[in-house]
Amino acid sequence: MNGITVCLLALCCCLSETQAQENNQDQKACCLSNPGCLMKELVSIGEKLGTMVEKQGTMGDNLRLMETRLQTSEKEVEELKQIIGGQPKVAFSAALRESGNGDTGPFHINTPLQYKKVFSNTGNCYNPATGIFTATVKGMYYFRFTTMNNQANPPSSVVSLTKNGQSLATVWDHGSTDTNDSGSNAVVISLEVGDNVYVELWAKKLVYEDSNLYLTTFSGFLLFAM
Repeated sequence: MNGITVCLLALCCCLSETQAQENNQDQKACCLSNPGCLMKELVSIGEKLGTMVEKQGTMGDNLRLMETRLQTSEKEVEELKQIIGGQPKVAFSAALRESGNGDTGPFHINTPLQYKKVFSNTGNCYNPATGIFTATVKGMYYFRFTTMNNQANPPSSVVSLTKNGQSLATVWDHGSTDTNDSGSNAVVISLEVGDNVYVELWAKKLVYEDSNLYLTTFSGFLLFAM
């Protein structure tokens, strides 16, 4: 009895599905033969296409926004690189004598001092063979120089920081009753690539260093590139 009931239910379901498919086909046939029904279908299709186009436009706007944000992020990363590690590194510091003590000078003419004891030379812009710093990066630089004077003779010491042959700052000391004197000066200047900076000892003057690390020094570094 239960088996007969199941079979009857299955047959009813099949008949219902067949009837629904036939009704759907009848509706499509009706639409094709009925201009009003066909117009409704076309309007519906147009609305669906419009919705798809609108969604596509929104996706395009979102894509352009993402591209703009990506470009902004890339620019910020490049700026951060320059701040953190992208900027060229230039710095040096040197003293006159590699060891021992004694005077340097006097000379008959103004003479660039050759600082032979190099403490640091990042960027290799300072040449100990000539005493000249040559800029390889356009930028703003800080330079400082010191001088030691041995008054035993008694001599006079006059040195000038010089850029491309032009004196920028000077340290002067004249013999007096004390034994030793020291002095210093400093500047912040802009340099172009190839500019030369050095410390020049005036004619008939001298400077002094000794083994107790009373030094005559020349130092400088790049503040920032331009």
